[in-house]
Amino acid sequence: MTARRQAGGDRGTSVRRPEAVRPTGSARLTVRSPRERGSFTAELAAGLPALLLLLLAGLTAVNAVVTRAGCLGAAREAALAASRGQPGGAAGAAAAPAGADVSVAVDGERVTATVRAPVRALGARLPRIIVTATAVAAVEPGAPGPQP
Repeated sequence: MTARRQAGGDRGTSVRRPEAVRPTGSARLTVRSPRERGSFTAELAAGLPALLLLLLAGLTAVNAVVTRAGCLGAAREAALAASRGQPGGAAGAAAAPAGADVSVAVDGERVTATVRAPVRALGARLPRIIVTATAVAAVEPGAPGPQP
């Protein structure tokens, strides 16, 4: 029996000691050296301004696209109104984004409306972007003369 206990003991009556828990898969524990302490904070401090700048540029681009779509709609309204004999500048100004400049030109049988609007970048010191949209409409027959 002594040989049996030395080789592993009586399996039915022995008490097993818990083994060390070994992490598996993605739940691995990594031991870092003292030199690596704070490295995540340093990487975050270096990368955060670049990430914020990228976010600022993306939001400014979305703002410019939305403003351009508003300018295009206002230019269409102005050109159609002027081609029907109504005041095109007033119709375009009603549909234009805030701060937009609406101009309507009549050239024979064509009416051209141009809308320019500033897009404010999301930073106070950044230059403004000017977005322009143009629409052309034919003068409708039987309508009174086009009005710019």
